Parts: sequence; C-alpha cells; structure tokens
Amino acid sequence: MIALIQRVTEARVVVGGNTIGQIGAGLLVFVCAEQGDSELQGDKLLSKILKLRIFSDEAGKMNRSVQDVGGGLLVVSQFTLAADTTGGNRPSFTNAAVPEEGRRLYDLFVERARAAHPIVQTGQFAADMKVHLVNDGPVTIPLRIA
Repeated sequence: MIALIQRVTEARVVVGGNTIGQIGAGLLVFVCAEQGDSELQGDKLLSKILKLRIFSDEAGKMNRSVQDVGGGLLVVSQFTLAADTTGGNRPSFTNAAVPEEGRRLYDLFVERARAAHPIVQTGQFAADMKVHLVNDGPVTIPLRIA
C-alpha cells in the first residue's frame, strides 16, 4: 500500500459542496491499495502512520507522533498514488488495485484506524473530492509498504 502523509493544521474534504470530513491539527493521509496488497500491508501502514514522529516536541524537534499530540487523521482514498509515468506523458494506473478490492482495503484501513485512534475522518471512496488543507511545515512524507 502507498500513503502520502501531510502534517496539517487543518484539513477538510468537500463532495458536492458539502464538507464530509474535517480535522484540525493532525495528518492528512492519502492512501492507495495496489494490486496484490492485503490486510497485512494496511495494518503495517497504519501502525507506521500512528507512530511516525513528525510533530515537534518542546525543543522544536520532530519527536512526537500523531497519537502523542492527540491529532486527527483525515483518510482519503487516492488511486493516483499508484501512477506509473515511465511509459510516456499519460500516467498509467494499472498498478492500483481494482476498484472493488481498493474499496475493501480502504474501508478496512479506516475501520482499523478508528479502532486504534480517537479522531478519524474520511473522504468518500471514488468520489470527486475537493481537499482543502493547510500543510504545517510543510511536512509531506511518502510511505510504501510492500
């Protein structure tokens, strides 16, 4: 699975003019299931995200996790993270999981995130979403779990 993590002071997802997910300070997590991914990759990815020390401590060092600071998670599905641009100028998304499997793994990721963390909001799978965010730092980190 692939994720792109952004440390934010606030973030929200809008679908059809309505805000469907919103957090204050925390992590905006774009997530993509790839072909061959299973629950194991999702569990490893979630564990890494929750423990990733990218929030500042009293000394200004990135030494705290989203759990340490009580931040929110805004989890948004984004199959375009699996883009392959090696064959030309039009990206190929054949590495992404088929939609049914992508949805299953995304829903399971969200379910397990909600069981492990108190503040979890989401986007809407396969929807045309508008994502608004204020990147804090900026801190943006790609993660891939094979």
